Amino acid sequence: MSSSVGTSAPRVAHLQRETSESSIDLSLNLDGTGVSDIHTSVPFYDHLLTAFAKHSLTDLTVRATGDIEIDVHHTVEDVGIVLGQAIRQALGDKSGISRYGDALVPLDEALAQAVVDISGRPYLVHTGEPAGFEFHLIGGHFTGSMVRHVFEAITFHAGLTVHVTLLGGRDPHHIAEAEFKAFARAFRLAKALDPLVHGIPSTKGAL
Repeated sequence: MSSSVGTSAPRVAHLQRETSESSIDLSLNLDGTGVSDIHTSVPFYDHLLTAFAKHSLTDLTVRATGDIEIDVHHTVEDVGIVLGQAIRQALGDKSGISRYGDALVPLDEALAQAVVDISGRPYLVHTGEPAGFEFHLIGGHFTGSMVRHVFEAITFHAGLTVHVTLLGGRDPHHIAEAEFKAFARAFRLAKALDPLVHGIPSTKGAL
């Protein structure tokens, strides 16, 4: 019996998106080593996406500009949309993947858990952030509320089921980064090619 692992096309994607609010050029390789080159015009977002790339072993290049003089919201969310679309495209028919992944990641006092199912059914459950986190300016420009917006954008456009739970944390920077790292580690496991999986890991025959 032949294995689907190592016989599929490269799991890569390159997408561009232009609107009146942002301009995005994004490339990724799901079978990379975590190399990244990210410039979104939003420094803390660059930091979070760099952590995502590193800990998910996804090579990621992003060039984005937008109307950040109004708010970072448009640029941040639009990059999340394109990242989700690129993940979905690069996954192809999902043959041979593990499908599920989970991770528990600390960052000093913060502790985050993420569970990912590459299900083809977008669903996000995001809980545990302390009251007021959504209003906090991290790095002077990135509000805590943007963390959920990014997860929503990626989840919906990649077709993932994602649970992110903050189990503890006080510092907003640590909370956001722990959540992104936990998501990255869980996604790394879910997208991994499993030599024991033949075809698509679903009793329906499609994801």
